[in-house]
Amino acid sequence: MVLNIGPQHPATHGVLRLQVKTDGEIISEITPYMGYLHRCFEKHCENVTYEQVIPFTDRCDYLASMTMNFGYVVAMEQLMEIKVNDKVEYIRVIMAELQRIASHLLGIGAFGLDLGAFTPFLHMLRDRERILDIFEMTCGARLLYNYMWVGGLSHDLPTGFVEATLNFLDYFEPKVDEFENLLGHNKIFVERTADIGIMPADVAISYGVTGPNLRGSGVKWDLRKDDQYSIYDRFDFNVPVGKGLKGTVGDCWDRFYVRIHEIRESIKIVRQAIDQLPKEGDVHQAMPKKIRPPKGSIYRRTESPRGDLGYYIESDGSDTPYRVKMRSPAFTALSVLNEIGAGWLMSDVLGILGSLDIVLGEIDR
Repeated sequence: MVLNIGPQHPATHGVLRLQVKTDGEIISEITPYMGYLHRCFEKHCENVTYEQVIPFTDRCDYLASMTMNFGYVVAMEQLMEIKVNDKVEYIRVIMAELQRIASHLLGIGAFGLDLGAFTPFLHMLRDRERILDIFEMTCGARLLYNYMWVGGLSHDLPTGFVEATLNFLDYFEPKVDEFENLLGHNKIFVERTADIGIMPADVAISYGVTGPNLRGSGVKWDLRKDDQYSIYDRFDFNVPVGKGLKGTVGDCWDRFYVRIHEIRESIKIVRQAIDQLPKEGDVHQAMPKKIRPPKGSIYRRTESPRGDLGYYIESDGSDTPYRVKMRSPAFTALSVLNEIGAGWLMSDVLGILGSLDIVLGEIDR
């Protein structure tokens, strides 16, 4: 039989249609159909000014809007040869890593939900709300921030930000162990994820898979270390990789394992950044009065919670981009689904899709 899963289906992580060929309960072929959330992001960018592009980047990966902003402004600043001060750099890193924690919490929680574990999802959503409270306190928004601007930030840190963030980290750090035990060592979860949906390292690399999905396959590749940007070279943190502790390297359980450990590493980075945060500095200091980059092009990539996020920007010397192209890490993750999902049961395929942590807003753009 040929069956459709979606496009309106709770297991598809957005508006995605999977056309599957089945032989009984076994899936022999998976064809993803996307585009249901296509909003012409790249074409829009050619018709607005450079600063007006930033709110559109928020809406691509709406679960990691801060890192979408971050990637774009890093590319623009390299194109315009703008150097921001240390205070701006530290605040950006703090926001990006808090966003990584929030994104992974939802990703892991929804993954558990796909496999029938309802309680961990509620716990993770509860703690993600605490991070959104910190974002709201800073810039007034909880989902789409428009916070990082070319040459600076929209708002300086509010009074009480450092205390609120440290209080959250002190409360949250022990909870990570609780989440790992709730899901990672739960007998049913292990049986549903270990040795399921194995993505060997060579397959991941050939499909261009990046981020936690690539690291889950045992490949130690993180742009924060391997193609450094901002001030990540000033922080001490590890790059977790899948080790096959419960099954085979590159299985669904390893992708869960990597994300849980990335949350711990992000906590370490935020603590270091807060310790080193400069007291003085104007967050608007390097912002140009008019953003009009010289003729030329730039491609810059950063490490979003889903992997290698790239922006190609081409300038014709005017105040609107001639071309903006975004490389979506979730797009390559979705493209490997047939390769690692064919041959499994229908229920396993939904678990494999959940382990990839895709966001349709970014895939469709």
